[in-house]
Amino acid sequence: MNTVTLIKKKRAGEALSADELKFLVNGYTAGEIPEYQMSALLMAIFFKGMNPAETAELVSLMLHSGSIVDLSNVKLPKVDKHSTGGIGDKTTFLLAPILASCGLAYPTIAGRSLAHTGGTIDKLEAIPGFNCALTLKRFEELVSTVGLAFMGQTEEICPADRKLYALRDVTATVESLPLIVASIMSKKLAEGIDAIVFDVKCGSGAFMRTEKEAVALAKALVATGKAAGKLASALVTDMSEPLGRTVGNAIEVNECVEFLRRGPQDPAPDARLQEITLALAEEMYVLGLKKQGKKAPGKAAVRKMLLSAIESGQAYSKFLEIVSMQGGDTSALDSGLPLAAKKVPFVADKKGFIGAMDGEKIGWALTGLGGGRRKSSDKIEHSVGFSFEKAVGSAVKKGEIIAQVYIKDSKTGNLALRMLAEAVEITARPPRKPKLIRKQI
Repeated sequence: MNTVTLIKKKRAGEALSADELKFLVNGYTAGEIPEYQMSALLMAIFFKGMNPAETAELVSLMLHSGSIVDLSNVKLPKVDKHSTGGIGDKTTFLLAPILASCGLAYPTIAGRSLAHTGGTIDKLEAIPGFNCALTLKRFEELVSTVGLAFMGQTEEICPADRKLYALRDVTATVESLPLIVASIMSKKLAEGIDAIVFDVKCGSGAFMRTEKEAVALAKALVATGKAAGKLASALVTDMSEPLGRTVGNAIEVNECVEFLRRGPQDPAPDARLQEITLALAEEMYVLGLKKQGKKAPGKAAVRKMLLSAIESGQAYSKFLEIVSMQGGDTSALDSGLPLAAKKVPFVADKKGFIGAMDGEKIGWALTGLGGGRRKSSDKIEHSVGFSFEKAVGSAVKKGEIIAQVYIKDSKTGNLALRMLAEAVEITARPPRKPKLIRKQI
C-alpha cells in the first residue's frame, strides 16, 4: 500500500478499509510512516471524518497495539470516568477515593495536558514522589488491594494512541470526533473495566463548543462502549467557565484535598464542582451495582452515602492511602502543595458583573505561565496557576480582585494578566447562567 494514496483517499472523503487502517496505524507506531505524513492523514480525518466502521477499527487497532490490563481477580465492580477535558476539571481526584471507599474498584489510565486543557497525570505529579509510571503488574496489585490506582499511559498500553495523541496535540486535530472516540475508548478498554461514565463537556473551555457537538460525541462514546460489552452512560456538562475555584496543577490538587478533608465547620466547596462530582459518582455507583445484578437505592440514598464517605473522612483516607502506595508524600498534601512564590492580583477594570469567562483563553493563559504545554516535550511548572475569587454572575467593583495569579516571573505573569483580561468579560447586567448538567445519554 502507498501512504500518499491513502491520504488522498481520505482527503477525498472516502472510507479506509480495515487493512488500510492497519497499514497506516501499525506503520506509524513502528516508525515506518513519518510524522509529516501521519499529520496530513490526521488533518484529512479532521475535515472528512470517519464512519462508524472506520472508528471501531481504529479503536481496535489502538487497543491491540499493546497490552490489556487483567483485573479478573478483582471481584468488585470496576468502573471509571472519562472527561473530554476542560479548565479546572479535577473530578477524577474526588471520584476515585469516594467510590473506592464505597465498595467499587476504580482503575484509571490517564493522560497529560492536551492543547488548552489540563492533564490528570501532570496534576498528580505535582505531589512530591508520586509515581504514575506503574508496571501493569503493580497497577493490577493496587486496584486489587487498595481499590484504585492512577497510571499514566506507558509503552505497554495503547502505544499507537500514545503516539497519535501527542501528534494531535501539535497539529490542531484534537477536536475530531472519531479521533477523540478512538483515543478515549482504546485506553479505557485497556483498563479491564466493567462500566464507564463519560463526562462530555461543552462550552468555551471544552473541545466541543456546542451542546449539539457534545451530545453527538456522548452518543458515539456510549455506543462504542456498549459495542465493546461495557455498561456505559454519559452526562453532557457545562464548561463555559472553570470548574472549581482553581486552575493549575498543584493548586487544583490542593483544592481537592480541601474538598475531601473538610469538616462540618469548614467552608463549603465550590457548588458546581460538588454537583458534577456527586452526579457522576451517582451514575457510576448505579452502573457498578447493575454489574452485580443489584438494583441501586433511590438517588437521595445514594447521594447521602457518597456525602457520608466524604464527611466521615473515609474518602480522604483512601486518597492518602493510594498516594502513599504510589510513592507520594502525604505530609505535603496535609500542609498544602507549594505554589509559586510570586502572587499578583487580577482585578476588575470597571464595575458590573462577570458576564462570561472564556475557558480556552484561561487555559492558554495557564500554558503561558508554564502550567501547560505548547508541544509534547515542554516541561510543566506545577506551582503556577489561578485562584478565582469570582465566578460568572458575580458582582464586582472596579479594582476588586477577580483572581490571584501565582507566577514564576514578571514576564510570563504580565502575559497571563493580559490574557485573563481578554478572557473575562464584565457586563452591566448579570448574565443568564447555562444549566450545569445539560443532558444524560
